Amino acid sequence: MAKVLITRALPERNLARARATHDVTLREETDPLTSAEAHDALSQYDGIVPTLGDAFGSETFAGLVETRCKVLANFGVGYNHIDAAAARAAGVEVTNTPGAVTDATADIAMTLILSLCRRASEGERIVRAGQWIGWQPTQFLGMHVTGKTVGIIGMGRIGKAIARRCHFGFGMSVKFFNRSIVADPGVPGEQITNLHELLGSVDIAVLAVPASPATRHLIGTPQLQALGPSRYLVNIARGDVVDEPALLEALQTGMIAGAGLDVYENEPFLTPGLTECENAVLLPHLGTSALEVREAMGAMALDNLDAVLSGRVPPNAV
Repeated sequence: MAKVLITRALPERNLARARATHDVTLREETDPLTSAEAHDALSQYDGIVPTLGDAFGSETFAGLVETRCKVLANFGVGYNHIDAAAARAAGVEVTNTPGAVTDATADIAMTLILSLCRRASEGERIVRAGQWIGWQPTQFLGMHVTGKTVGIIGMGRIGKAIARRCHFGFGMSVKFFNRSIVADPGVPGEQITNLHELLGSVDIAVLAVPASPATRHLIGTPQLQALGPSRYLVNIARGDVVDEPALLEALQTGMIAGAGLDVYENEPFLTPGLTECENAVLLPHLGTSALEVREAMGAMALDNLDAVLSGRVPPNAV
């Protein structure tokens, strides 16, 4: 049996499958692997199933005398916590789980859009605090979502899934920004080649780009100024796509109308002051938080793991 490390608990169905065919070590800790722990694991296990935050950066692979590990079968589509080039240089394959997360993540984008524009989170806080005095004609007036214009930044699988929901579900006009030309966005939509132009022409901007050095702080003060005081920002991509202190200032000063976030720059820590912003909807990274979705992610990660450990090409190499 191959010796396999699973860095954090997966759904029981996935764990049972892994244990049936491998000698599995399951970490009990809920914190991500440190770089030192990750470094040691590369010499101790044939395969590792890491997930968000596990520190497999370039420094983790530095100075390895022997790399026993053949594959990092990432549980998740985003792998910015793994230096894939350094891993490959050390003879370690890196895989991820695209496809399994698409619809669930797009659903969370819609949750944020509706909660933010219709001020649902503010309203619930008032009700729970016992401060609701009953229906009033001007209470919690938000923005009507139907028929508005959404700007999607990053028109990959998830971006297209968000576009379908916005257009077909809410009659929204779709504009999008993408590094390459998108021949088939899946909905009637207009590709805008200038990010500032896009931000200045939409009611809601949704971030759906992958995390990379090129997308780090893609949204900062200049972009938030371009978005403007009557418009909203939603981020379901990765936290460091947004300059969080700049976003905090934009929320506090009314530079933008509001923001809906499912991801943060230094998870699980938030920029101080962000939780006091009533014009922000803050979710605890719920993007794929549905049992069947997490089971599908686990199955895909294990398919990748098994393929590499048996000498086959994995279905989802990055």
